[in-house]
Parts: sequence; C-alpha cells; structure tokens
Amino acid sequence: MSKTITISSREQFSELLKSSRIVVADFYADWCAPCKQIAPFFEQLSRQLSQPGVATFVKINTETEAGKQVGAEYAVSALPTFIIFRNGNVAEQVRGADPRKLQSVVEQLASDIEKAGSSGGSGSGSGGLAWRGADLPRGYTDLTDVVNIPGVDWSNVDESAFNKRTLFSREKPSALDKSGASGECETKDWVESDTDEQIMLYVPFNATVKLHTLQITSVPPTEDEDEDEDELPMRPKTIKIFANRTHILDFSEAEDTQATQEIELGEDDWNKDGTANIGLRFVRFQNVTSVVIFVVDGDGSSEKVRLDRVRLIGETGEKREMGKLEKIGDEPGE
Repeated sequence: MSKTITISSREQFSELLKSSRIVVADFYADWCAPCKQIAPFFEQLSRQLSQPGVATFVKINTETEAGKQVGAEYAVSALPTFIIFRNGNVAEQVRGADPRKLQSVVEQLASDIEKAGSSGGSGSGSGGLAWRGADLPRGYTDLTDVVNIPGVDWSNVDESAFNKRTLFSREKPSALDKSGASGECETKDWVESDTDEQIMLYVPFNATVKLHTLQITSVPPTEDEDEDEDELPMRPKTIKIFANRTHILDFSEAEDTQATQEIELGEDDWNKDGTANIGLRFVRFQNVTSVVIFVVDGDGSSEKVRLDRVRLIGETGEKREMGKLEKIGDEPGE
C-alpha cells in the first residue's frame, strides 16, 4: 500500500512542512513521460522511508491549482523536479528523472530520518526505516519491495516455522536483540536447512532489475554447554547465483549448471551484525527478472545452514504486470 500523499491544497502542503521533519516532494504532470518513468522508483523510496511525523513523501501535480501555486512558490521550471525539505526549508533539489541522483540525495538524509524517528517517539512500526545489516552501496536501493513474495520458492528448508516473508523482513533479526544467543528466541524469524546443509531459493521480481549487491545475514547461535557443536547451524560458505531462471532448480541441475556467479565466503566477510555484503558482477546482472540462490555448503561440520535475512540491492528497471512491460526508471542518456 502506497504511503505517498497527494497534495490537494496549498494549506495541506504547508501543514505537512510543519508536522514532518523531512518532506520529499515530487512535482510532476500527467503528460510528462519522464515523470511516469521514475514514479515507481519514487513510490519504492516512499514505502521504504516514510515515517509519520518524521519523513513524508508527497506528489504534487503541477496541472492542478494547488500544484501551480506550490510549483510557482518554489520556482519549479522542469518536470519532474524533486525537492527535499528539512524542517520546512529546502535542503536539496533534483531536476529530471535521474533515479541514481534521487536515491543518492535521499540516502544522505536516511541517517537523519533514523535519528529523528528514534528521538521523536514514533516507534519502529512498519512505516519506519528498514533494518539494514550493512550500508547500501551509494546510488543503489534495497529491492525488497519488488520481490514477488507469493512467487518465492525453496527446497530443503525446514518448513516447520518458515514463512516466505521471513528472509525479506525489514525488522531487525531477533538473534541480534539476544546478543547472538538466538537459539532460544520465542519467535523463530530465521530459516534453516532441513536434511543437509544445502538451501535452494527462487526469488522472482515484479520488475526487471539490475542487481549490484547481495546481502546475507546469518547469526548462528552461540555454543551451549549441553549442545553438540556439530548440531549448531552454520553460516553459508559457498553460494551460487543463477539469473533469469523461470523456476527453482533441483540440486543436481544446480551442481551441473554454470552459475552466473559463484561466491566463497570467509570469516572476514561477515560484519558485527552477521551480514556479508557481496558485490555482484554488475554486467552479468542486467535486466534480471529472477534469481536462484543456491547455498552449496556451510562454514563448519554441521548439517544445518542458517539464513536470517536476504537483501538484494540494485536498480529497478521495467515493471512486469500481467505479461506487459512498461518502461520505468531509466537514467538520462540510456
């Protein structure tokens, strides 16, 4: 559900500037093709960063009376134009359908949004900033909102407590709230392999994307005196990624097929939050509609591998809807 507010009067906009510490405004027109191209990207940022009283995303149609008034007040002369307000004052302006520049500007404000949210008493509900196990690469965005959750498929996952949304949750893993001793959490919000250490995940997207980075969070529990070390779940070690598959692969097929990229993780690849920030070979992950993530083995002698969160980072491309492709979000000059 969109969190973006459509401005219908000058007074409404003035009140938002007073009630929200940060306001990101999209000035557009219905006839403007670049406006339509970048609109889904703006909606994606809105869903990720909107937080009541802290960060508000608004759309202002410059063909309406209210839009003409607000546009004239802030000297909007090109469409689309994005203006970022902080405490009622203009902090930054982006002219044109440039998703990288818009993302970069908004990301610079992300820490301010987070600080304002934690100090403003607005809580940590779903409208707030998503938890991140690692920083986003500059100019790129979290693509969780374009993951087709109902289409996600898996093999060799313990389904006793597995929900398709678990891996893509925006909430901080419970393991980190337990200082790493997560094996005894009341609510299981992670995924473990079932009969052996391998996991196969099929992740389709609702839009064509360009993938830049894979972030995997894995926070195995600390060893208990009464528990055999070989029974504790491991972090992934070897991962194969296959782009643009129409369905999940079986394990023998994945073993015999050349991966789009193969990754070997070591101890130094995991940060203090148990997240590995894996750079992908960007040229190989253009125009991607799905990926298969194959965890081949783990970093120990156990027969279980554990995943707490998965993040796919990159750029949105073309929207996929009922078999129809609609161009969106391209950068100028492409």
